[in-house]
This record gives sequence, structure tokens and C-alpha cells, in this order.
Amino acid sequence: MSAVTADPSVATTGVADQEIHQRKDTGAKVRMYAGLVVLVLWGLAPAYWMIVTGFRNVGYTFDTTPWPTHVTLDNFRTAFSTDRGNHFGAALLHSIIIGIVTTVVAMLVGMFAAYAMARLEFPGKYIILGIILGASMFPGVALVSPLFSLFSNLGWLQGANYQSLIIPNISFALPLTIYTLTAFLAEMPWDLEESARIDGCTPGQAFRKVMLPLATPGLFTTAILAFIASWNEFLLASQFSTKQTQTVTVAIASFTGAQPHQEPYTAVMAAGTIVTVPLIIMVLIFQRWIVSGLTAGGVKG
Repeated sequence: MSAVTADPSVATTGVADQEIHQRKDTGAKVRMYAGLVVLVLWGLAPAYWMIVTGFRNVGYTFDTTPWPTHVTLDNFRTAFSTDRGNHFGAALLHSIIIGIVTTVVAMLVGMFAAYAMARLEFPGKYIILGIILGASMFPGVALVSPLFSLFSNLGWLQGANYQSLIIPNISFALPLTIYTLTAFLAEMPWDLEESARIDGCTPGQAFRKVMLPLATPGLFTTAILAFIASWNEFLLASQFSTKQTQTVTVAIASFTGAQPHQEPYTAVMAAGTIVTVPLIIMVLIFQRWIVSGLTAGGVKG
């Protein structure tokens, strides 16, 4: 019998090809992680510099040291102080009220509208969805004059005029809510709802007991987006808010320094740091619900 010997050139070629593929994979991973690092730094650098400046002594406002130096809490006390006519603390409360009401109303209306758009078939369905998407892209500056005229006639530009801020915010948050939830609900397994209907559930019970738990991740994600949109709104708030309803974005823009024509940069940065806290708290509170919502839709066999 003759012994079969492996061709060493073939084995060497296979090893070389494997090494080439490994180097390509390693290079691709290095480029991917390098790109991610650049994106993260690009996104977080302004926020980092805001925090550093917020904790920096006012005498070193323009110090370019990239790490915290001359640390002080005076800027945060200045942000909450009313000695210079600033009302940042009250503005925080106003923004929270406006943001919560806007989010709740937009989610209540948007959830049912999105459910109908995703579940029902009716003429003009996609035209309506296109109109909703177009409304979300409508420039807010074009609405300032007509809304100002309307609210003036209604007497909504005096006193605690929360409605003149909440209603426009809802009109901007609602298209975002409907479009986002429609895309999310369209991917959900409708067979579970049909099974619930067969087991004796009414359409309302099937929606409440089956579909809502499955939609928890999309609901909380959309609610966070709607709240952030309301929290960051400046254009309409700068025109329609009063001293009783001034939001944080308007309050920060209205900060005054110790001297005329002096911009209180450190106080503004401290206030900007404070403004991010409610959003962080909201995500931390809801993260368990988001995770539980992600696992709630699992079908056990």
C-alpha cells in the first residue's frame, strides 16, 4: 500500500489565507472602534466642557485647561440666585409641568392613533401617515405670528398661560409620537391579539392586556423623545411665556451678569448642567421598565 502525503504547499497556502482574513477582520474592528471613539468624543466633548466650565471659578472662565481647575460651586448658587432678576428655580418647575403634560397627552392620543394606523386598513391610510410626517417637519418659526395673533385674541399671553405653551408643544410632539409608535406597532406579532380574542377577550381587553405590555419599550422610548422635545423647545417659549411660565431654555438665555453687557458664561454653563439632570433621572427611573418591556414579549413554548 502507498502512503498518501499532504502537499505542504497547500497547507501553507491555507494558513496564509487564514492569517490574511484574520488581519482583515482585525483591521475592520480597529477602524470600527476608532470611528466609535471619535463619534463619542465628538458628541460628549461639548457636554464635558460645559460641566468643566460650570464648576470653574468665574475669574478663570476662559482658561483652556482641558480638566477641571479652580473648582467652585458659586456658579450653581448664582444660577439659582434671584438677586440679578434670574428665576431659574421657578423655570425648572415650569418646564417640568409643561413637559409632563405634553408627554402624557401626546402619548394618550398618539398611542390610539398609532394603533389604528398600524392595525386597521382604511382608504387614505398612507396619505394620512404622510400628512402626519409632514406636520412633524413643519417649521415652527412659520407658526409664531399666527399663534401670537390667536393667543392674543384669546387672552392667553398674560399670567400663568401654560395652555399657550402646552398646546403648541403637543402639536409638535404628537406627529413624532404617532409616526414612531406606528412603525413600532407594525412590527408586533398580531397573532397574539387574535389568540386573546379567540380566548374571549374584547378588543379593549386584548389591547390593554396583550398589546400594551408588548409595546412597553416603544412607549417609554417615545415618551422620552416627546419629553426631551418639549424640554428643549425655545422659539415658541421665548415668545409666549410670561414670568409665571418661563421655561428653563428662556431663563438661561435671559441670565444677566454682575455688570452691564457682561455675559455670565460660568453661570449659564452651571444652569445647563442642571438642566440635564431631569433627563438622566428619567432614564434611570425607567430603565428597568424598558428592560422588562423588552423581555415581556417573549413567547414561551
